[in-house]
Amino acid sequence: MSTVSPMMQQYQDAKALCGEALLLFRMGDFYELFYDDAKIAAEAVGLTLTSRDKGTNPIPMAGFPHHQLEGYLGKLIQGGYRVAICEQVEDPKKAKGLVKREVTRVVTPGTLTDDNLLDPRQSNYLVAVSPPGNSKKETPLAGVAWVELSTGQFMATSVAMEKLADHLMRIAPSECLLPDSAKLAAEELYVECMVTRRPDWAFGRDVASKTLAKHFQTNTLEGFGYDKTDQPAIQAAGAVIDYLIETQKASLAHIDRVVPYRSTKTLDIDQATRRSLELTRTIRDGNRAGSLLAVMDRTVTAMGARLLGEWLASPLTEIDEMNRRFDCVEELAGDESWRAQLREELRGVYDLQRLLTRVTTGRATPRDLGCVGQTLGRLPQIKTILAGRHSRLLQELDANLDLCPDIYSQLQAALKDELPLVSRDGGMIRDGFDQELDELRQLA
Repeated sequence: MSTVSPMMQQYQDAKALCGEALLLFRMGDFYELFYDDAKIAAEAVGLTLTSRDKGTNPIPMAGFPHHQLEGYLGKLIQGGYRVAICEQVEDPKKAKGLVKREVTRVVTPGTLTDDNLLDPRQSNYLVAVSPPGNSKKETPLAGVAWVELSTGQFMATSVAMEKLADHLMRIAPSECLLPDSAKLAAEELYVECMVTRRPDWAFGRDVASKTLAKHFQTNTLEGFGYDKTDQPAIQAAGAVIDYLIETQKASLAHIDRVVPYRSTKTLDIDQATRRSLELTRTIRDGNRAGSLLAVMDRTVTAMGARLLGEWLASPLTEIDEMNRRFDCVEELAGDESWRAQLREELRGVYDLQRLLTRVTTGRATPRDLGCVGQTLGRLPQIKTILAGRHSRLLQELDANLDLCPDIYSQLQAALKDELPLVSRDGGMIRDGFDQELDELRQLA
């Protein structure tokens, strides 16, 4: 009778928490996979398959150095796999016995936040669909909620079932959450993405409402613009937050609101028309290249490129809002010198949306913080350029642009000009910023 070593028991306990996800188990300077996970990963990304405990019952094993995590993680996600990461959560040198390990996050196509795994010019949505069930309404409504985890954008709506596929094609999610009992398939929804089945209770009226109330620390969602008719949307939104809590195991504070999506403000485009127009993707291969968006996109920031994509996917129908945009475009187009000056300043703006998400979730690198500081340093000049313009949109941009001087000053005072890739390498804080740190450096 074979016995399982304490470390392999620790692995099996962690694996039991991960469901279908491949488990990357940190062992010293390597991430290792075992059993079927090792076989799958070896074939999927070309890892060398070996074995542990060679004997009558060898354990299949494959792995890679820890500094190659981002590369292999990206390949596995692109291959359609979910990946759980189990880290050493204590210093091996200080551990008494077995090093403590914990699953720190589960990475899926819809929950990416790392820049190297994302297209900077495209949004990456996780969507949840709450079907109407046995509704007796003449027009049964499904709830749809979608989140861009890397930016915190979160929206929800209730749609008639016959328009569900149209909405999903507009959103173009990377991952779709469905209840276990839902008799829907990706083919029926016209979405080409990973479909993740979730427990029915996560979509339940009471559970979803409580999940959202706890996350947003509020008793009701009326302050966000929802009412009793939005119950399907609320159920889908609750399922999204429940999934993120389970997979991310980190702060979700950057998701600070769920915005109602009202289709009356934008043009309804059915899936056949959207496909034929090639607004954001081509018919031939479904890629961005060759679409109307790709032809029109001359933005100089990643944030601007994503916003342009959203605008093209959801054209306005409200005349006043359309005129606000037209006035802004007219002013920008009519002053080439001023426009060129603004574009030049914007070229130095990093992807603040995604940077701040990594800061909030505790996954920012020293260089991320440096990019935040450099971006904040550009804002005063951008605000000066925006001053005195005539269109309402540009005036609102000027009025709402917060320069965050205290944060900028703190970053400038704390961070060195040359920053390491990761904080564990040290050398990111300037001498003289913190007296205690200076003293420790002298002792080292």
